[in-house]
Amino acid sequence: MLTSVLIANRGEIACRVIRTARRLGLHTVAVYSDADADALHVRSADEAVYIGPSPVRESYLVGEKIITAALETGAEAIHPGYGFLSENAEFAQAVIDAGLVWIGPKPGSILAMGLKDAAKKKMQDAGVPTTPGYLGDDQSLARLRQEAEAIGYPVLIKAVAGGGGKGMRKVDAPVDFADALQSCQREAAASFGNDQVLLEKWVTNPRHIEVQIFGDSHGNVVHLFERDCSLQRRHQKVIEEAPAPGMDPETREAICKAAVRAARAVDYQGAGTIEFIADGSEGLRADRIWFMEMNTRLQVEHPVTEEITGQDLVEWQLRVASGEPLPLRQEELSIDGWAIEARLYSEDPSHDFLPSIGKLETLSFGPGCRIDTGVTEGAEISPFYDPMIAKVIATGTDREAARCKLAQALRHSTIWPLRTNAGFLVKALEHTDFAMARLDTGLIAREGDALMPATHPPAEKLAEAAASLATAGGLAGFRLNAPVCIESAFLLDRQEVSIAFTPHKRAGAIAEAEDTIIAHDGQVWHLARWRVHGKSGAAPSDGSITSPMPGRVTAVAVATGDRVIARQKLLTLEAMKMEHTLVAPFEGVVAELNVSEGGQVSEGTLLVQIDRKDDN
Repeated sequence: MLTSVLIANRGEIACRVIRTARRLGLHTVAVYSDADADALHVRSADEAVYIGPSPVRESYLVGEKIITAALETGAEAIHPGYGFLSENAEFAQAVIDAGLVWIGPKPGSILAMGLKDAAKKKMQDAGVPTTPGYLGDDQSLARLRQEAEAIGYPVLIKAVAGGGGKGMRKVDAPVDFADALQSCQREAAASFGNDQVLLEKWVTNPRHIEVQIFGDSHGNVVHLFERDCSLQRRHQKVIEEAPAPGMDPETREAICKAAVRAARAVDYQGAGTIEFIADGSEGLRADRIWFMEMNTRLQVEHPVTEEITGQDLVEWQLRVASGEPLPLRQEELSIDGWAIEARLYSEDPSHDFLPSIGKLETLSFGPGCRIDTGVTEGAEISPFYDPMIAKVIATGTDREAARCKLAQALRHSTIWPLRTNAGFLVKALEHTDFAMARLDTGLIAREGDALMPATHPPAEKLAEAAASLATAGGLAGFRLNAPVCIESAFLLDRQEVSIAFTPHKRAGAIAEAEDTIIAHDGQVWHLARWRVHGKSGAAPSDGSITSPMPGRVTAVAVATGDRVIARQKLLTLEAMKMEHTLVAPFEGVVAELNVSEGGQVSEGTLLVQIDRKDDN
């Protein structure tokens, strides 16, 4: 067994690897950037090495710094986690060339599965079923249009080097093909430096089924059954589960054996995932499940497989990297129970899931679930990295038990002041189609409005909180023979609301509370007294344009005194590697402009003030 390991990653996956490594007696080394100097993974490791500024291209994506850190600390091996450099064959080879152990597949295996067209051809040669399509080198519009006609519309255009939904376009009719192809090629070139595409038949009722596989250096390959990752938003997984609902033993055997053949075809070692697309229109059938791609690393959703098999996949990785054979043979692996995982993010569903950045002043999870996290209460969610707070994993004897347990844990989680998708996840878990396992990858897009959490807390919760604040502020009234009912103004998440309530009876000392938080179904709201120390608070005007998160102003399109119309672009803000355009809420005049191009702003900063203007 190895004696020490450096984890070339951050956040929850770094904490996850450290946890198992330390249990096995390995010395652990973390790496960190400026933004992560006090992060949980740094505090959890035996030692930590600084590798540079916060942007990933100056720290976590600089392989030379990571290898140097391993050599200087005497670490024997490097575990890449997922993301960052985990599927970078050049980095894997550099680790090996430096005399270190790479905890992952051979660089050649990574390369073999890195391009979708080459991987698909290799799978066809290995007898793995693949989606009907075109993989040719002729990338001319005429040839691609001809192949699309032969496949039959709708078709899917995919970048051969793509991932995460980038460089993908569905085309429903021939008239749309040329424009979709050009758009796909531009995005692929910008994202991956490769504009080559392949074509596939569009699956009308798609389900995303993947199989966890494991290989060792002794020629052994096993599968640890399947996961269903069909619940996705913009091609990003939201909720994952194992096993897959509706998977009969014959279909499971067929898909899992195909996954093992795929792994053997590339001489695979370590943890990997074979992803399949299934046509679920007639249930899961072996003749309607096709290879999609391979992920040559540990997956974000690996905990659900651990929960149903009772195995620690990180321990398997460490043992295989140490030269040991796989811990178990195929016949020794079995499924016990059901597990469902939800990815809890610091993001605001009511504002197109924009990341919510800042300090986690309150962080409390509901009971009964496994929590894989890389943050603690008081930590900062940074604009530099993925805004994941935790993976919440529920296990039950069956799917319904796991589903209810997970919804309950999310419902009773309290996270403040940052916005989260907890309420959205509860809605998704309780949606009839999900509860009945009527799954496909388009469910969230189709049912989006129905999955949006409430924008206001329930009336009774609001009245109860208002009564507490009113009593604390000495606003309680008195009336003979009847309870007092007061209607007063408060600020609910900085918006003025009028609330009718019955004040509590005052007893003992009166707290001087000026605000409180209301938690319900995973959602949290801030309620503040309208009058503080006898002075009226200033309710935000609906013409106040504030920053939704910390970021950098990349463009300013107006000046003070400009006349603007509704939805006119005011400025562009860059945060979390995305650009966000802020627009005028109505026709008016720019009364204040408090930013300039290139400036940094904090969340809640007043950027622009628009005053209404009469035409006269």
